[in-house]
Amino acid sequence: MTAELLIEEFETLTDAPNGIPKLRELILQLAVQGKLVPQDLKDEPASVLLEKIGKEKERLIAEKKIKKSDPLPAIKAEEYPYELPKGWEWCRLGDVGTTNIGLTYSPKDIGKTGTPVLRSNNIQKGKIDLHNLVRVNKTINESLILQEGDLLICARNGSKALVGKTAQIKELPERMAFGAFMAIFRSRCSDFAEVYLNSPEFRKSLEGVSTTTINQITQANLKNSLLPLPSLAEQRRIVAKVDQLMALCDELERKQNEKNVLRVAFNDSALTHLIEAKEPKQFALHWNRIKDNFDMLYDTPETVGKLRQTILQLAVQGKLVPQDPNDEPASVLLEKIRKEKERLIAEKKIKKSDPLPTIKAEEYPYELPKGWEWCRIDDIALTLSTGPFGTMLHKSDYVHDGVPLINPMNIVDGKIFPSIQKSVSNATKKRLSSYILEEGDVVIARRGEMGRCAAVTEKESGWLCGTGSFFIRLGNGIDREYFTKYFGSPSAMQYLMESSIGSTMNNLNHRIVGNMLCPLSPLAEQSRIVSKFEELMALCDEMEKQLAAAEEVNGALLESVVWRVGKG
Repeated sequence: MTAELLIEEFETLTDAPNGIPKLRELILQLAVQGKLVPQDLKDEPASVLLEKIGKEKERLIAEKKIKKSDPLPAIKAEEYPYELPKGWEWCRLGDVGTTNIGLTYSPKDIGKTGTPVLRSNNIQKGKIDLHNLVRVNKTINESLILQEGDLLICARNGSKALVGKTAQIKELPERMAFGAFMAIFRSRCSDFAEVYLNSPEFRKSLEGVSTTTINQITQANLKNSLLPLPSLAEQRRIVAKVDQLMALCDELERKQNEKNVLRVAFNDSALTHLIEAKEPKQFALHWNRIKDNFDMLYDTPETVGKLRQTILQLAVQGKLVPQDPNDEPASVLLEKIRKEKERLIAEKKIKKSDPLPTIKAEEYPYELPKGWEWCRIDDIALTLSTGPFGTMLHKSDYVHDGVPLINPMNIVDGKIFPSIQKSVSNATKKRLSSYILEEGDVVIARRGEMGRCAAVTEKESGWLCGTGSFFIRLGNGIDREYFTKYFGSPSAMQYLMESSIGSTMNNLNHRIVGNMLCPLSPLAEQSRIVSKFEELMALCDEMEKQLAAAEEVNGALLESVVWRVGKG
């Protein structure tokens, strides 16, 4: 009954967020609870199987083929995680098989020839992967040589999530051993034991394992682990059904991946055509194509993120709002800023900078609308300065809850957040007066996550630019919000990444930032662009909220289906 219900609900389960991995877990959990296939009253009960295995172990001990182990503790009723079907028995893994920990070797034992030793990375997605084999030249005890049917188990790992991952040795192209951080389980019930060791039930039991090393499962832990044991005949039916359903999951996953690849390619192509459109008719054609397929293209947070970046790029290309021929052109704005700089230089309020190289046509990243101008950052900046050098600040200058220093870590999502630990005294502020920020300045990260920036508001006026930042004091007629949006655009970020210096951490300097091209629109259009951009970002926010809500609903639906299948 349950298996049929599970198959009926396959589509619902796989459509939910993370549905296929959860479906795989559900299949394994139902398998070890005896709910995946019907029981057959004609099957020999598991109690008889346990008795046969016990006699077989006694014979092997007498023949000195295996060692006698200490008796395992009896299982108490309060240890049972759940009730088993008729004919099943709770036992311990040590009751139905033997375990062993692997080979210890040193780097000098490793060579191009020798016995392959399987390690954790040789278990990939529940299968044995024989790539990247380590070969060891040393005498290896026969107890450490693998046999077909053995379960290879990761017994120790730096990642706790990897401890307990298991795969069965299906074939051995040559004689192989297993490493010291691995264990094997050898049993006539290996096929079913593999299902159990990969199930959520066994993973849950590992949470209670207590060892001196955190990410480790010992031989004693393995031997004492509970195993819900059905008859051999039912074990075979369960394993066959698990294989069938896992193959169905594989096929669903393959189709999902193909669908995702096509969707991403379609989305990327649609956005690229939108950005590269040279004529209004072309732009309208590609925008309509996106609108007609909106639900398909933007059904994940990742695709909405791409849409945000495209909107930003369209904004700085002059494609987000229409141009108004009545706007004062950007060339007039540039001339006003040039005269403003000349006046401030004459008044000795700013220093005269070196002349900038003329912008050549081949430097243009893209064509601008009429009324726009390509300029360099230095053309529109009255002051462009890095923060104080590291030698200008000492540990003794820092105080608790003083004047904040604005470093890259303090710039988040276009806003400035102070750190009370990174602040200085008023005396230090006075000494570093040339680095005091004013309202309207733009602070830019010059290392690490370069280009991250924010406009200084009235609240931050009087704070200090930190050592990891630039600050730009722009001329009149530059909308600060437009300017910061440009710095985050894909074309600007590409320039910064390609121009940065440094071997261990990307860095920017005055020359790189000062020479950076900026697409300057008329001031009135800058304001219209910012307004439209914020409007579209609000729509993206709403889309992401709707996606999150849909994911929550689908997740709840999945839990409901899991519950119904489990009860079925």
